Amino acid sequence: MNKAELVEEVSQDTGLTKKDVNNVVDAMTSAITDALAKGEKVTLVGFGTFLVQRRKARQGVNPQTGAKINIPSKDVPKFRPGSALKEAVG
Repeated sequence: MNKAELVEEVSQDTGLTKKDVNNVVDAMTSAITDALAKGEKVTLVGFGTFLVQRRKARQGVNPQTGAKINIPSKDVPKFRPGSALKEAVG
């Protein structure tokens, strides 16, 4: 399912216009992105938690030359599904 299909389905379920639903989806993703950028976690009870985790620095290999390279640590977004989502899928 892509964003347009999500907007279509939510529009049908709620009776809101596609434009309104699209604005809500955009606002929601923007709010989640802003919170993660600040290092905060976002929890949607029953759905899951969006959080930022630090990936450790490590050593890698350049596949073309075989030379070892240092890969620096960095923050990456993660998602942990909630119990209701796990039950619905599994």
